[in-house]
Amino acid sequence: MLKRFIKRLLGQQSNNNMATRVTRIAVTDHGVTRERISPCALQVTDTLQQQGYSAFVVGGAVRDLLIGAKPKDFDVVTNATPEQIRQLFRRAHIIGRRFRLVHVLCGNETIEVSTFRANAHDGDERPTDDNGRILRDNVFGNQASDAERRDFTINALYYDPGSQEIWDYCGGFTDVRNKTIRMIGDPATRYREDPVRMLRGARFAAKLEFHIDPMTRAPIAELTDLLDNVPSARLFDEMLKLLLSGHAQRAIHQLRAEGLHRGCLPMLDNLLEQESSAQFIAAALHNTDQRVQAGKPVSPAFLFACLLWHPLQIVWQQRMDDGETEQNALFAAMEHTLEQHRSQIAIPRRMDGNIKEIWSLQPRFAQRSAGKALRLVTHPRFRAGYDFLLLRADADSSLRPLSDWWTSFYEADDALRANLAAGLTEPMPTKKRRRRKKPTVTPVAAEPVNE
Repeated sequence: MLKRFIKRLLGQQSNNNMATRVTRIAVTDHGVTRERISPCALQVTDTLQQQGYSAFVVGGAVRDLLIGAKPKDFDVVTNATPEQIRQLFRRAHIIGRRFRLVHVLCGNETIEVSTFRANAHDGDERPTDDNGRILRDNVFGNQASDAERRDFTINALYYDPGSQEIWDYCGGFTDVRNKTIRMIGDPATRYREDPVRMLRGARFAAKLEFHIDPMTRAPIAELTDLLDNVPSARLFDEMLKLLLSGHAQRAIHQLRAEGLHRGCLPMLDNLLEQESSAQFIAAALHNTDQRVQAGKPVSPAFLFACLLWHPLQIVWQQRMDDGETEQNALFAAMEHTLEQHRSQIAIPRRMDGNIKEIWSLQPRFAQRSAGKALRLVTHPRFRAGYDFLLLRADADSSLRPLSDWWTSFYEADDALRANLAAGLTEPMPTKKRRRRKKPTVTPVAAEPVNE
């Protein structure tokens, strides 16, 4: 116990010496006023500061405000412990195991509040795996150590709503101005601690249109295999952030440029090398980006249905070639495709139903008889399936007449739908019924009648 205390004390003394290197940037120089901060975040920081604690808005919100973007959320950091934070707010609860945080609920908004954490030092007892990845990190520190343990300099900026100053320990303010993604500390070591940092760097570069510093990029090519050790559920969460960033097209190209797609979406190489699948994925990502940028809802299930559509078609066709019926082959191909890619990205099973329904509706769009068309348009997943068909038609012009017909049918009133179904669709082929052969009757000679 004494040895642990001395090590921690020495680490804190080292960090306290670093505190003299902080640059405090006045509001007249950075331009971010208190009025641009979320009222809920201000309520949290004001409450903590009134109780004698330090409290800052930190990370991505500060970065986004500096470049004139609207932050998606506001995170707060403080020297209060999770238990002390929870006691100050009526609607607050502690979450997390790897990182213990407090979620403070304020109306419909949730403010994530964390405690200053210690940076990695020799002698730390934080558990790691064989590759150096930190498994749990709940060692608290001070503000300087908290800045050092963050990933990129642009995410290590602290905004004090009281003084309206930005505190910068790592040169992040200059990097924001220069549009540079730079790792704090030795990049290779930091990637080993948490391989997801490689994906985050690519995501930030795509989202912010920043460039990655050469020294930060250099180790990535040799360390991409570390992503194999990341829990698939965490990998899925990171991929969702990337695909739903509003800049998914740039992010996918950034992943490929860094060679990172092999660790999270390895099928992308084959898909993007084939003209038909590349056009379909480009259309899907472009559509997703437009919806996100317009503030419209986006379904992750729909997006993964798009990304896995061509792998599904390959298996589907193979099974039909082996003699299975179209429907049986499709259902078997859906199960196979989802399970195959679930081992790489933990697509939650709760999405399976929505993905399968989108896929299973596609053959039904070819059936435009009156009864089937009217039943299909009332299907709960019709709109998702219809949007999927439109994307297919964008990539394959031969499907355009079909998608145009369904657009007219979907937008028509009941009378016009009846006319469309009756007059503008080819008759569905009907199976010829085999006529049963009448049994052959052999005439029997009449028996004599006894008189």
